[in-house]
Amino acid sequence: MPTEIINESIVWLDIIGLFLFLAGFIIGLGAVIVIDLQGFLGKNSVYWTETTIRTHKITKPLIWLGIILTFIGGFIFYRNDMLIGIPLVHLLIGVVLILNGIFLSFKVSPFLLKREIEGRAKELIPYSWQKKITISLIISDIGWWGGLLLLVLYLLK
Repeated sequence: MPTEIINESIVWLDIIGLFLFLAGFIIGLGAVIVIDLQGFLGKNSVYWTETTIRTHKITKPLIWLGIILTFIGGFIFYRNDMLIGIPLVHLLIGVVLILNGIFLSFKVSPFLLKREIEGRAKELIPYSWQKKITISLIISDIGWWGGLLLLVLYLLK
C-alpha cells in the first residue's frame, strides 16, 4: 500500500511544501533556460531576436510563477527550521531573483515591447542593452541553479 512506503515521521505539510518548492524550480528554471538560450542566439541573429521578444511574453509570467511557488513551498518546507544556513541563503537568493525580475519586467520588457510595436523587433538589440540583459541573465542562472543545488544539499544532509 502506498501509504506504508511513506515514513510516518513525514508530515503531509512537508510533502506539500517540497512539492511546491520543486514545482517552482521546474517552472521558473525551465522558463529561464528557454529565454536565456533564445536570448543568447538573438545576440547576433535578427530571427532569434524577434523570437526572443515574442517568447518572453510567455516565459516572464512563468518565471514569476516559479518564484512565487518556490517562496510558498520554501516557507512551508522550512517552517520548522531557523532562518540560518541553507534556508537563509535560499531566502537571499529569492530576494535577488525578485529584484532581478523587477529589472527585467519593468525595464527590459517594456523596452522590447516598444521595439516590437515600432516594428523594430527584427533589429538586433543595442549592445548597451545586450550587456545589461546578459548580466541580468547570469544573475538569474546563478540564482536558479544555485538554489536548486542548495536544495539538493539540504535534502541529502
